[in-house]
Amino acid sequence: MDSIDDIFESSLNLEETHFKDGYDEGYAEGLVSGKEEGRQVGLKTGFEVGEELGFYRGCIDVWSSAIRVDPNCFSARIQKRINKMDELLQQYPISEPENESVSDLMDSLRLKFRVICATLNMKLAYNGHPKASDGESVEF
Repeated sequence: MDSIDDIFESSLNLEETHFKDGYDEGYAEGLVSGKEEGRQVGLKTGFEVGEELGFYRGCIDVWSSAIRVDPNCFSARIQKRINKMDELLQQYPISEPENESVSDLMDSLRLKFRVICATLNMKLAYNGHPKASDGESVEF
């Protein structure tokens, strides 16, 4: 009687066995594709953040150079804001992307940049890297 029960038990557990096999196979494939997708998203995001930080560094360098040439070209208040923006940029944890202060620092940098540009009455904005669809408007 036990041999008959074993035959029917395997038939009864067929759905569960296929479910478990499918789950295990999907999990393994998900790990592989998830790592690759995560790497691609990380590269893209890291590039975009680095590009924006580089834009702000360039603006600070230009403004600081102007101050060195003519210390009176900007008011003391603007110079203080430029220095504060420089400090924020130096505090940005480039090698620690999982640091919780990253988004707060980036928000502070963006705000400080907008305040400086508004005070200087400049229409300067970071628009990001042009997309492939914007190719007609990009000039080299």
